[in-house]
Parts: sequence; structure tokens; C-alpha cells
Amino acid sequence: MDDLDLFSLRDLFNRNRILLCFNGPISRSLIEEIGHALKNYLQAQNATPSAAMDVFGVYIEMTQNIRHYAAHRQYGEEDSAATIIVARQPDGAYLVQAGNLVEADDGPLLMARIKALSGMDKAELKSAYKEQLRKPRDTALSSGAGLGLLDIARKACQPLSASVGPASGGKVFFSLRAVI
Repeated sequence: MDDLDLFSLRDLFNRNRILLCFNGPISRSLIEEIGHALKNYLQAQNATPSAAMDVFGVYIEMTQNIRHYAAHRQYGEEDSAATIIVARQPDGAYLVQAGNLVEADDGPLLMARIKALSGMDKAELKSAYKEQLRKPRDTALSSGAGLGLLDIARKACQPLSASVGPASGGKVFFSLRAVI
């Protein structure tokens, strides 16, 4: 492993107002522990209770989506890794961004879903959320890009954005960004 310049990494985090950063395999217990740390940090930063709940909810939804996707695809530890960042923007909004490896065929589908959601206003998102709630749940299907993604879009103060980048082994790296 190369020598890491931790001071430079710390400086990068500080300049970008990164409150929390995680990179690696993510389990249910780790999601919980990081979630507790995030709640405590937001409380220490005097975040409003509604902002803290929204940031926490978006973090939980994003990380659970990654975990469920990796389990559904039966990914091993390396391929099921996640990269998660929570940052405070200069205007006071919070940025929650998470990324993970996905199958190359799933990348365009996810991007299309994000594009559709980012084109909706708050009323359309609310309507789509209620419609999704009324739909019967098919337990045989993967539970991705549905109610949780709509919930993230509803909590965001800006349209969701996403990117897909090349990776190896027939996979791409999908990254989702929400500003709360």
C-alpha cells in the first residue's frame, strides 16, 4: 500500500465540509453504527431536528439500497463495498452521496429512474410516492428503485443527480447524490 498523506486527506475533507466518509463492505450492524454516529454529529452541529431526520433517513435508505442490491446479486465482500459521504454545504444544506458497484446492464436503468425523478416537482413526487404505496408488493422481484428512492427524492431540496462510471468485471460504479 502506498503511504497515505492523512493530513492532506484531512484537509480535503475539511475544505469539502465532509462530516462523514466511509468506504468498504457494509453490513446491517455497520449501517446502524454509522447512523448513530451521524445522528450524534448532526446533533452536535445543532442541525434542526427535521434536517437531522431527513439526512439520517436518506443515509439509511441509500445504504440499505446498496446492501440489498449486493445481497440480491450475491456479491462477495469486495463487490458489495460502498462509498458514502455526508457533507455540509456552504449554504447550510447537507449532501448525502453514496456509490457502489452495479451490473453494467443496471446502470442505464438506474440513470433513467433518477432522470425521471429529477424531472418531477414536489407535488408529482408526492403523487408518485402515494401511487407506489398502493401498489401490491411482489416479493419475488428485487425491491430496488421504488418507494425508498421516491422518499429520497421527496426529502431532497434539489433534484437528485447520479453518475455511472466504468469498473471492471462487467460492472459499473453507480453514484447517487441528494442535497437535503
